Amino acid sequence: MGKRYVNADGTSNLKTLADFRRWQKERRSKKKDLSFRVPRVEPDAELLSGNREKPTVTFIGHSTFLVQLGGLNIVTDPVWAARMGFAPRLSPPGVPMKALPPIDVVVLSHAHYDHLHLGSLRRLPGDFVSLVPEGLGGWFRRKGFPRVEELSWWSEKRVGGVTFGFVPAKHWTRRMPWDTNTSHWGGWVMQHDADCLYFAGDSGYDGIFREIGKRYSDIRVALIPIGAYEPEWFMRDSHMSPEEAVQTFVDVGGSIFVPMHYDAFRLADDTPKEALDRLHAEWERRGLPLERLWTMELGKTRSWSAVETLN
Repeated sequence: MGKRYVNADGTSNLKTLADFRRWQKERRSKKKDLSFRVPRVEPDAELLSGNREKPTVTFIGHSTFLVQLGGLNIVTDPVWAARMGFAPRLSPPGVPMKALPPIDVVVLSHAHYDHLHLGSLRRLPGDFVSLVPEGLGGWFRRKGFPRVEELSWWSEKRVGGVTFGFVPAKHWTRRMPWDTNTSHWGGWVMQHDADCLYFAGDSGYDGIFREIGKRYSDIRVALIPIGAYEPEWFMRDSHMSPEEAVQTFVDVGGSIFVPMHYDAFRLADDTPKEALDRLHAEWERRGLPLERLWTMELGKTRSWSAVETLN
């Protein structure tokens, strides 16, 4: 049997069949309004195709972003899938695949299907290198992606002028019944000169975020998940609530908060509107500056080059 990975606190986040049945029984008793759609804008294809200087982030959907940093086009957790299992996507991707510039780097947080979609990987333009958690390199090579680098927690890889650091998260992973936790999970810190972006991946709340903030003290933009948290008794070990996401932002010392992982797939019982409403309520309760919260429309591109740090 190969290596099985765990969280920083030694947990594996595995649930029992009884837990799952209890959740499904609760779910059948709930009535949710799924009519809300996350706002979208027409992507700026001209900017995306020509930009090699300005640091930008473009929201494509779920945990998928196009990050332009240090002259590189970087995609996080590329998923353009129209369905996840039997469930249709709630909102189409904000940028169609054909509008993407050639991709230089793909960063993967973990192997769950809503973060690692083979069909999307195969259609991405460009001769990209894939930066993946320890244990996933073999899967990539078997699927025909020879340019792959595995990283363990707290290790770094430089591509061009950008340094990519793989940092811990609290989660788990599985693609098949027999491969539970045979690869790791985590987030990514991307640095180029004074520009630093943190992509949290998928995670429950954990004190490890304070350590990330200590080691990377100049995070400008933090992409943090806010969805798939209900019911919290079942989900909290693997997915953070909107309130915990704000605490994560505070822990890592970011300047700009960009929410993700709430708009595209119904992975739990919460809805996109519920996640956003709770996020904004917590932001207001803490008295945080409104201009530091970027609730981005699908397809929207924003640059943080002029943003001052809060630290």
